[in-house]
Amino acid sequence: MSEAAGSELPRIEPRRLERAAGRGSARAGLLVFIVCFVAYLAAIGLPATPGNELGARETRILLTTTSLLNDGDFELTNDYRSAGWRAFGGPPAKPAGLVIDGRLIEPHGFLFPTLLAPAYLIGGVTAVKLLLALITALGMVAAAALARRLVPDPWASGAAIAVGVSPPLVIAATTIRPAATCATVIAVAALLALRVRGTPGARNALGAGALLALIPWLGTIAILPAAVVAVALYRWLSRRAHGWVGLMALELVLVSVVFYISVNARIFGGLTPFAASSIKNPPTGAANVGDYIARLPRLAELFLAPKIGLLLVAPVLALAFVSVGLMWRSRKARLARALPIAADVEVAAGFFTAICIAAIVTAVLAVPSFGAMSPGEPLVVTLPVAAALASWGLRRYPRTGVALAAVGALLTVWLLIAGYAAADVGVAPLTGPLPWSVFGG
Repeated sequence: MSEAAGSELPRIEPRRLERAAGRGSARAGLLVFIVCFVAYLAAIGLPATPGNELGARETRILLTTTSLLNDGDFELTNDYRSAGWRAFGGPPAKPAGLVIDGRLIEPHGFLFPTLLAPAYLIGGVTAVKLLLALITALGMVAAAALARRLVPDPWASGAAIAVGVSPPLVIAATTIRPAATCATVIAVAALLALRVRGTPGARNALGAGALLALIPWLGTIAILPAAVVAVALYRWLSRRAHGWVGLMALELVLVSVVFYISVNARIFGGLTPFAASSIKNPPTGAANVGDYIARLPRLAELFLAPKIGLLLVAPVLALAFVSVGLMWRSRKARLARALPIAADVEVAAGFFTAICIAAIVTAVLAVPSFGAMSPGEPLVVTLPVAAALASWGLRRYPRTGVALAAVGALLTVWLLIAGYAAADVGVAPLTGPLPWSVFGG
């Protein structure tokens, strides 16, 4: 081909390609947000227990929020004495905390109830649930962005939507508990950490550090997954001769943790707010190694037990295990030596797997009992990351993935119909004429 002929060919600049890819990702992210947010809006009125929109734990959190707004403090003695839950239509609740130094402060901490205060002031319980739905939908947008580290669209966005509209996240999104909010924080922090690995910079590193610093204050169930992100962030920065940035990011986390422990020791009398819980110490409810070993059978319950088994209510997440197998095969075949992009995929998949394992360990070993805290809460914390991990399996087995995603979506539709039409339905825990009742419910 002559030089003149070659000069007539269209030239596409790399920056133009990047901008086009960015616009495509933005459109896909907007689609993920809209679909998930609409699903969460549909679930705002679901009853937590038969006949009650709010559960006891939600009531205690809102009591703390209203105490902050009305009294300017978190002390709840007068709120329980005056049945303060009547202000927002919550069911009667008993304190879950102990009186320490004459103060009754619930063991869910301060940051999450404070986060809800502006929304409650504007529109009560409905505005609070709208805020939580918005935060959770943004977390699924981050999940799609994480998934693009493994696969392109439509698989990345498809996996995010499939998990985002499954019953666990639809329920968690508008439940007044910190798990779904922590999930969004973890997902965005993980995304920033991966960006740091590719292009080290203070902005992304400090952003990730600031988000991780919030986790102890939001919910203790997310501490272990957050620790995985923090360690990865520091390692990636250290290997690229940007250790000082990593130290700055980790210093944000460490200062937050030290302050967190100091405040808890002064107010709750222990390392965490659970020191003031009516649950006997230690906070995990396990006194020795034998107690922890006895909890290992919980691992099967988390995925397969009636009503709480994650794979029964969100079967598309089975593809996350497929992705782990694909990652292992890729490493065994040493594809990274021949294809540099395979190394990035393997690192991202391993990173997502480690975060999910941290959540599983928390659920199996750190939850005092499945009656005291929903076992799904620690797993909800990493559902956006699990959705990203499942995207690889979705691309490998698209027909199976679409079928599993459809099952999850149908379960959500059934949940919504039954939740609004039947009198004996509740979502915390799942009760009533729901599909999973055939598994022993």
